[in-house]
Amino acid sequence: MTRARVLHAQLHLLDRQVVHDRDGRLVCKVDDLELAFDDQGRPYVTAILMGPLALGPRVGGVLGRLMEGAARLLGAQAPPRIPMAHVSRIASAVHVGGDLERPALERWIRTHLIEPIPGARHETE
Repeated sequence: MTRARVLHAQLHLLDRQVVHDRDGRLVCKVDDLELAFDDQGRPYVTAILMGPLALGPRVGGVLGRLMEGAARLLGAQAPPRIPMAHVSRIASAVHVGGDLERPALERWIRTHLIEPIPGARHETE
């Protein structure tokens, strides 16, 4: 049986840095959370959401709508998510394991803008 840890989502999760356990890579910030409800009607977190489609509604107003609109213009359908099953530890940062796919915008920027720069590739790639 899995023991649940009671956390204050806004204090312990939102806006925290997400770090990959394997290589220490900074993955994203926690922009929003996906929630579900148990049989007693208590909410629990099912996934971490990231990117402008997740952050835009939290920011609100014109800026939030611009963030969402720009993401949709670039082809985003839904915010990328990290299932809570991948979360290994919650401390000053949220630590995750498993294989995580880079968001589409990040892949596009790396392929079309960063990699063409001389010396931009690391030896490990």
